Amino acid sequence: MMPTSWAKVRFDLFAAAVVLIVGVVICGVLTRHRKQDPAGQSRTSSVPAGGIPDTNYFADSLPKQRGPQGYVSSATCKECHPKQFETWWRSYHRKMTQVMNTNTVQAKFDGVIMYSGGARFTLHESSNRYAVDIQGMEEVEAAQLTKGPPPTPMRIPMEMVTGSHYFQVFWLPTGHGNRQIAFPFTWLVAEKHWVPRNDAFIRDPDHEPRPEQWNMICIRCHATGARPMPNFEKKVFDTHVTELGIACEACHGPGETHVTVEGKHRREGTASGHSLPEIVQPAHLDHIRSSQVCGFCHGMKWFDGTPNWYQNGFSYRPGDDLEQTTPMMRPAKLAEQPWLANFLAKHPDILDEFFWPDGMVRVTGREFSGLIESACYQKGELACVTCHSMHKSDPDKQLKEGMSGNQACFTCHQKYQKSLAEHTHHGADSSGSLCYNCHMPYTSYGLLRAVRSHQIDRPTVLSNLKTGRPNACNQCHLDKTLKWTATHLSEWYGQTIPEPVDEDERISATVKLLLSGDTGQRALAAFSLGWEPALAASGNDWEAPLLACALEDRYAAVRFISHRSLTHLPGFEAFRYDFESTPEQRRESRQRALELWRAGAAALPQREATLTGPGAMINANVFSQLLEHRDNRPVHLRE
Repeated sequence: MMPTSWAKVRFDLFAAAVVLIVGVVICGVLTRHRKQDPAGQSRTSSVPAGGIPDTNYFADSLPKQRGPQGYVSSATCKECHPKQFETWWRSYHRKMTQVMNTNTVQAKFDGVIMYSGGARFTLHESSNRYAVDIQGMEEVEAAQLTKGPPPTPMRIPMEMVTGSHYFQVFWLPTGHGNRQIAFPFTWLVAEKHWVPRNDAFIRDPDHEPRPEQWNMICIRCHATGARPMPNFEKKVFDTHVTELGIACEACHGPGETHVTVEGKHRREGTASGHSLPEIVQPAHLDHIRSSQVCGFCHGMKWFDGTPNWYQNGFSYRPGDDLEQTTPMMRPAKLAEQPWLANFLAKHPDILDEFFWPDGMVRVTGREFSGLIESACYQKGELACVTCHSMHKSDPDKQLKEGMSGNQACFTCHQKYQKSLAEHTHHGADSSGSLCYNCHMPYTSYGLLRAVRSHQIDRPTVLSNLKTGRPNACNQCHLDKTLKWTATHLSEWYGQTIPEPVDEDERISATVKLLLSGDTGQRALAAFSLGWEPALAASGNDWEAPLLACALEDRYAAVRFISHRSLTHLPGFEAFRYDFESTPEQRRESRQRALELWRAGAAALPQREATLTGPGAMINANVFSQLLEHRDNRPVHLRE
């Protein structure tokens, strides 16, 4: 057996090496490199399958499943509520964070090699266990030159994964207690593709981000009954959770008292009375407290990171007043939130990473922050459970039966049900008469897609001009200008036509955003250019040159969305493109797309607003001018 002192030295050196190597990778080296081999060619290759030996280096690296007092776990709930357990089990909430095994890992693992930041990452899967070998490429290349033995890789076990719907994010233990930091590659579920982690988000590619710690960041919403429990002096974590993922008690509150009371009734053969005061039913709460249950995770919440939070986690429990423990950050009401002043003084740009200039949320996952700014919530009784349900819905969007149309709105706005077309000025059966297309447009971003705003608002050109946020009309009428929209809103609803602020009112609002907007605006515009209702309303024969240009965007996320939208156009369904390819390869892809478009655009009529036609013509001068005026400020959206 290894002497204790040497074992400790080896452990400390190993843990330090992991923190050093992985930390350097995550801190930004990877942001400047793609999934490439030393010759610069993007590749995925195989290695001989090897076993994953047992190791004590990272023993107890997972969060300990010992939640705060009063929590009992979903397994206890299952005994009496099997149907509710079953519907929750198939939800994506349950899968927010999971232990890695063949049932939870969707990513391709064994035999995958990825290169980045001067390091080679080799993934292994064996006997339902996972690991990654990390090697510095300088050492590998030196061994190849000298024909010496290859350097021994650092093998790190991987045990925890977050996500299952769109992405899978993996975590690496550090040997510092059960501290987990982000693996520098992300798996895209639908595309079945590994990508560098920063390419899956809108982050400045030249910015070197800090290492992401699950124990401090993701734990806030991706676990139930969580306590970070760091020891800053020893630089270790002893994190505890009731459960990984969002489980029963995240919505219904700690269940120990409920289990005790119901158990007593069962033993005595007495009725419980069904009031169940010891457990929370969100649907039975008023619309404010009910929505706060969801808002605890789905809101831009504020907390000061006090020692009590580090040791005990959030004090909020379902049914409490969330504002008393974890208030929402509301940019439109900063004067009423003096506790934010000191923080904003040190981090003045932080709000830009979550909100539009007028305070509307611009990132996904914060739907409650939009809901609470809506008149339907403030003056009415609209709640999250009005439209959504955990147990009576499809897991994809968790909409209640009948809530995919206008039913939720007609509950209060009955007058429009009988005169819908007169109100919308669109056909009653068209996408233009779906309330949410006008009042909940795709103005939030996240997970490589646009997401509906949950701040119920009305489309106006003025807000478009003041904030840069696209309006609902132009997200559907892609080939129309802001002036066109302002004229119709004035004629139909009496809105004042704002003074023009652009020198040229002849260009489509969506075209301007795609070519001249900031990164977040470009991502939303690229999404709209592939949105089926918009293509039906605006035609689908002119968007290709614009999306082809976006294939060269500096931000990987914009390139990805642009390619996906391009494949929604006729003739481009099978268009191949790697959004992680080199600038030269991306330029070649743009040229291929333009040539493909020109081949089928001979009869295209002139559309001055879209810079296309007649025929396969592009207004290159205006096109270039818009690109020259692009908002190139670094953008970091915290979805």
